[in-house]
Amino acid sequence: MSDVNELLEEAIKETENLNEGEVFLVKDLFKGYVWNRIPRKDRLLLGTLFLNYVNKMEGNIKAVEKTSSNQQRYEKVCK
Repeated sequence: MSDVNELLEEAIKETENLNEGEVFLVKDLFKGYVWNRIPRKDRLLLGTLFLNYVNKMEGNIKAVEKTSSNQQRYEKVCK
């Protein structure tokens, strides 16, 4: 399985394919079977790294509310 940093890069790159105003979870940035193959501990780490990336970068992704299952939601906004 891929290194978590490689997965983070893939997730960041995949955000370019989202439309403005689209709300998503990190797992939405991967095909279902790819996401399911990532070990749980790596998925949790990936979520933390992605949130840190979004909070530190002045980009077009912002963190919004969490889901009822405590997953962070994000929204693509215009720059």
